[in-house]
Formats: sequence, structure tokens, C-alpha cells
Amino acid sequence: MKPVERRLLSELLKNSRRSDRELAKVLGISQPTVSRMIRKLEEQGIIKEYTIIPDFNKLGYELMSFTFVKMGQNLSNEEEKEFHKHVSKFEEEHPHANLIDVSGLGLNKDYAFVSFFKNYSTYWDNNKLAKAVPFSDINETESFLVNLKDKDLRTLLSMSAIAKDVLNP
Repeated sequence: MKPVERRLLSELLKNSRRSDRELAKVLGISQPTVSRMIRKLEEQGIIKEYTIIPDFNKLGYELMSFTFVKMGQNLSNEEEKEFHKHVSKFEEEHPHANLIDVSGLGLNKDYAFVSFFKNYSTYWDNNKLAKAVPFSDINETESFLVNLKDKDLRTLLSMSAIAKDVLNP
């Protein structure tokens, strides 16, 4: 990525509502150049979507949960497909605010979820239902809960640190 593209991406990460004209002024390039560069970053998949970062507590969420799951066994390809089918069905039947849902490695776990819940009761109910999904091992599920009403929360979710880091090649 060219330095000017990095600077543009950094500015967009800080505030994606800025107009192409305003970005051009900040970057010292023309507005059509900014528009072309943004289109290019979108086509390359570097920019995937434009969104807002709300105050989750003001939306009615009291908890943010980091949940880590260890599968009960190594799954065959067919079993993994079946597992994902059950997870999709679960999420359809029990909608909840899932921010991240990924497989990975670490902490002796296979999957990680970051979710938001209205209160402890909805967290608990959802957790019990999720543990009933075939192939998940209930003895190997752990969560770290964040009370969103806590006045001492640090940075909950922000693109500012990433915006600064993008500038470093």
C-alpha cells in the first residue's frame, strides 16, 4: 500500500463520515484522486464496510462477553459441517448481538465469541442453550464478562489505535 493510501485509510478509520473533498484537503491531493483511491481500497477488500460504533450500554446492553469454547473432540469434515449447521440454526432461533464468531488457537480452545447481552439473565440463558449445540464440550467453555455500566471502562471499541498503526509500514 502506498503511503498516501495509508494516510487516507488512517483518516477514514478515525472518521469515515468525512467527505472526499475534506479528505482531499487534509491529504493535499485532489477530490477525484481521493474518490479513486477509496474505490480501489474497496475493490481490494481493504475497506469492507462503513459503520458506526455505538454506545452499547445506551442501546440496552449491560454485558459484553468474551466466550471461549473447546470442541469435545477433533471433528471430521462432515461433523464440522453439521456443527456449523447447528450453530447457524441456533443463531437464527436465538438471535443475539454477536460481534465476533471465529475459530482459532489459544487458551486450549477452538472458538471465540464476543457478544453483547441485555443482562446477566439473557447471558446465562443464551449460554445454556449454546452449550447444547452438538459437538461443543460444556466442560470446556469459559467466559470473561465486562459490565458495560462500569464507569472505569477504558477503550471499549475504537479504530483510533488502528488508524495510528496503519501509518507504520
